[in-house]
Amino acid sequence: MPKTSARLLALLSLLQARRDWPGALLAERLEVSPRTVRRDVDRLRELGYPVVAFKGPEGGYRLDAGASLPPLLFDDDQAVALTVALRTAAATGAGIGESAARALTTVRQVMPARLRHRVDALRITAVERTGVPPRPQADPRVLLALSSAVHAGEVLRFGYSPAYAPAAGDGGDAPPVRRVEPHRLVTWGGRWYLVAWDLDREDWRIFRADRIEPRTPTGPRFPPREVPGGDVAAFVAARFQGSEGPGAWPCRGEVILDAPAGEVAVHVRDGIVEEDGPGRCRVVLGAWSWAGLAADLGRFDVDIEVVGPAELRDAFARLARRYAAAASEAP
Repeated sequence: MPKTSARLLALLSLLQARRDWPGALLAERLEVSPRTVRRDVDRLRELGYPVVAFKGPEGGYRLDAGASLPPLLFDDDQAVALTVALRTAAATGAGIGESAARALTTVRQVMPARLRHRVDALRITAVERTGVPPRPQADPRVLLALSSAVHAGEVLRFGYSPAYAPAAGDGGDAPPVRRVEPHRLVTWGGRWYLVAWDLDREDWRIFRADRIEPRTPTGPRFPPREVPGGDVAAFVAARFQGSEGPGAWPCRGEVILDAPAGEVAVHVRDGIVEEDGPGRCRVVLGAWSWAGLAADLGRFDVDIEVVGPAELRDAFARLARRYAAAASEAP
């Protein structure tokens, strides 16, 4: 049986993980008797943690939230997870890098020496691509406002800046006000987006959160809708691929490459790679345009046989003419 202090920490960690815990299940997870669980719950209450019992077929416990809740304790795995999350927060595009760094400093100060040494050993740096302009950061207050509207199911009004907004003082028009039924807040490629039903355009739209200026108050509540296909992640991925259908590129072709499948597969995103004889493989891949697909396949720098369709073969021919013209130009 674990020592009492370690067992109390494990019990507290379990109570934080889900709302309701049957007493028998807690005893099983902690490998103790139900009577020991009851005694440990009483000890947590003496320390100020509002653990309440609930009745039912099994009966159990829950950790209530409240202003009197003492500082939460973390086991080793939770401390490591929290450190990783805070140190990589700057790469999420949520504009919370400085706040995350201060939070990590605060959390580290209250950790026991054993855990401090462990989290200090985590050397994590979010590296930005060189030569690429930094992505605009979404205002955390905007993200909270959007998330609140999604949770409440209330119509949201906001100003939406265009991709290339006029500089301050240029006298540009104020961004148009959009009215939407917010569905989900998602992150994609280091940016935050709002997936919503546009009431004026009567269609689904994806808005960049860093261009949104929420207006108050919010509108009336609305009955929830389902995104096409029912899967928000698949819907967003399809829209960024340029497709109206979930999970499908608008251009998809098949080729045979003179390269082993194992060497090609590690560089193919969401395509299909199959062996097609010694040193050859069959690749089915998609892209947002036929020229983009041909260029993507050409980067393998091996002989290519186009299986189909004809649009992909034509795209290779166009690129070949352009590349030949570029190669013949004088310096």
